[in-house]
Amino acid sequence: MTPATSRMLESNRVRLRQWRPEDRSRLAELNADPRVMEFFPSVMTAEESDAMFERIEQHFRQHDFGYWAVELPGVSEFAGFVGLAVPRFEAHFTPCVEIGWRLGFGFWGKGYATEAARLALHYAFTWLNLQEVVSMTAVINHRSRRVMEKLKMIRDAVDDFDHPLVPENHQLRPHVLYRLKCENQP
Repeated sequence: MTPATSRMLESNRVRLRQWRPEDRSRLAELNADPRVMEFFPSVMTAEESDAMFERIEQHFRQHDFGYWAVELPGVSEFAGFVGLAVPRFEAHFTPCVEIGWRLGFGFWGKGYATEAARLALHYAFTWLNLQEVVSMTAVINHRSRRVMEKLKMIRDAVDDFDHPLVPENHQLRPHVLYRLKCENQP
């Protein structure tokens, strides 16, 4: 077993863990919530969410990292996911490893995303020996941008781009890119 799949990453309030079969339906609920999916082109159907679940598991097998399920001990067995991924598209900054998160609405504004992301970044820089991790979101997604800034990630407007998987002329196509170098990690 690899470090990513054989152990959990934990802080005082957050646990990043392997996915369990029962998380499949929890992920579908998360992906079907319009509040959670506000900055994506649409909510996901159960079939689309199942396909995402399969991609997450495949990503772990292929790369030794991925999106971990987020557990909040004493609060929730499944609050969403946080982790690392290789983007499925080409852009001026790829190949790269990106950090991302998606938490249920009831867990917003409590610092869980930032705390969980710090665990994933520590894994990226310590276990994977990455020199840089990026994060991206729609220009108008100020909540995710705030998490990136709390993580001390840096945005350079030169890196902003139109996301190739978002339809042209869609309000979510313009994206910002933030970077964090290993030597600047929080």
